Amino acid sequence: MKEEFLYYVWQHKMFSNVNLRTLNSEEIYIVKSGIHNKNTGPDFLNSQVKIDKQLWFGHIEMHVKSSDWYAHRHEEDVNYDAVILHVVWEHDVPVFMKNNKPLPTLELKNFVSKELLENYKSLVYHQQRFIPCENQIVEVDKFLLNNWLERLYFERLEQKSTFIKDLLLNTNADFEAVLFQLLAKNFGLKVNGDSFLQLAKSIDFSVVRKVRLDEDQITALLFGQAGFLEEDLQGAYSQQLQQKYNYLKHKYTLDSISKAQFQFFRMRPQNFPTIRIAQLASLMFTHQNLFSKLMNCNKKEDFYTLFNFEIQEFWKTHYTFDSESKKSAKRLSKSFIDLILINTIIPLKFVYLQSRGVVDEEQIIPLIKQVSPEKNRIISNFLQLKIKSKNALESQALLELKNNYCKKKRCLQCAIGNSLLKN
Repeated sequence: MKEEFLYYVWQHKMFSNVNLRTLNSEEIYIVKSGIHNKNTGPDFLNSQVKIDKQLWFGHIEMHVKSSDWYAHRHEEDVNYDAVILHVVWEHDVPVFMKNNKPLPTLELKNFVSKELLENYKSLVYHQQRFIPCENQIVEVDKFLLNNWLERLYFERLEQKSTFIKDLLLNTNADFEAVLFQLLAKNFGLKVNGDSFLQLAKSIDFSVVRKVRLDEDQITALLFGQAGFLEEDLQGAYSQQLQQKYNYLKHKYTLDSISKAQFQFFRMRPQNFPTIRIAQLASLMFTHQNLFSKLMNCNKKEDFYTLFNFEIQEFWKTHYTFDSESKKSAKRLSKSFIDLILINTIIPLKFVYLQSRGVVDEEQIIPLIKQVSPEKNRIISNFLQLKIKSKNALESQALLELKNNYCKKKRCLQCAIGNSLLKN
């Protein structure tokens, strides 16, 4: 038994009010159950309870066992002096007030149905399941499920917004600079994302603004800062980039990071950090006002067009500086652009609209619903439970459900869990 179950039962009044009495047989009538307090202090504040026809105003404290009052040292805390009712699952020791009278105590287990308790146990106490409700989730009302997934998506969007707002704080609210940093992180994918973000942060964006007018210079800047131009490189193109970077390094007092941070091991060639850096450089050169273009796009096809740019000729026949390969265009795939939409553009657009005070969920939902769902183990496992993602909103929501609710056994805070418990 966990205290959160007691909070849930109390907050939703999921217990019998018939013959509700304290351990001393005093009749209880709950006028107001109170406001759930998620900070320090009693669990429910500003409650109103009639005990033996006397109306009391104060707070309510909850414990699995009444002895937890002493285990938590509440007798030493003045914040608990205004507690009017002690609600416990199991009474094992008496608790006294300052006047040495017993604190009115309600033993809740006597008033909760066995069905509700069994439903709770079946959700929370099975360790081997992918999600606690995997045997019942397919039975959940579709309208409830769809509304909950939409809410979960915006919870996930808010979490991504926190990271973006931190970047904005460190760039003096420069949305273009933050876009560059987010794109870099996403071009690095999961394996090299942090290293790419460090690369982007190592360059003041004012330098990027100045050099991106010249494709060789922006390419030299990024490869140089990533540490790929410090070795003895062969070939006219490589040496040209070295010369340009040495000039930029001296002019703007730049300090590069180590190329050892970038992983090639077990990476597909099209995801090599060298290719992703070359693509990022060409993107920054191709679109001088990329941020405004992205904020004005509302259709998936427009984004595909925007990200359909040419990489430099050298990289069409190379995956690294060292060896030549069969010629290929090395354009961004639609699935890669979808990831950028999910993880960079839509979250950034959400924060940008918030900053202007014009955020509207209806500007976000149609866009994210155009994007195909991600393919990963979690989404595949939900599919086995007959929960299919039709778009990226639903796949993102399912990731949020699994990682922040199911893994943490937050069934009582989940609309799906609530529905199953009540049924």
